[in-house]
Amino acid sequence: MNKTTPDPLKRIAAWHAAAARAGEKQPDAMTIATIAADGAPSLRYVLLKGLSAAGLVFFTDTRSRKGRDLAHDPRIAAALRFGTTGRQIRVEGLARLLPAEDANIYWETRPRTSRLSASASFQSAPLLSRELLVARRDALAERLAGRVVPRPAAWLGYCIEPGRIEFWTQKPGRLHHRELFTRILRGWRISLLQP
Repeated sequence: MNKTTPDPLKRIAAWHAAAARAGEKQPDAMTIATIAADGAPSLRYVLLKGLSAAGLVFFTDTRSRKGRDLAHDPRIAAALRFGTTGRQIRVEGLARLLPAEDANIYWETRPRTSRLSASASFQSAPLLSRELLVARRDALAERLAGRVVPRPAAWLGYCIEPGRIEFWTQKPGRLHHRELFTRILRGWRISLLQP
């Protein structure tokens, strides 16, 4: 990145922090879109759990539909919307698996109930009944009473390494401000988009 180009990942962090200070109910809610093996798009919410110099971090069960999609095609799109500040961010890039150690560190910060639920669930697999899932979680809780809930091997993190980032700011009369950062060999090219 050259000295005159602002770092868009730092701007994401600043906008996220501003939204949290403004009372955004779920500033970590991030929509991600993946591409299935048959070419169909798939969209869902995850939680943004970190920002690094490389990109945006989230965690999930890699056996899930999103995990299978990303194993087939690492291209991903993400969006964050901060209604309290009239801003949104769109990101397009590649999802890279993080080292298991990163997942271990984050796993230990999760509430025990969340760890038990993640361990009991085969995310995105068909479910015969909710009662069976609850029973499986309860049996696991009983078996691990007083012990650490181990992280499932398939529960890992991804970093979205952006190639494009758009910052959208709400303006009167629907003349919104749109600023596009496109990754180039050394840094980012910045351009404006019409609303």
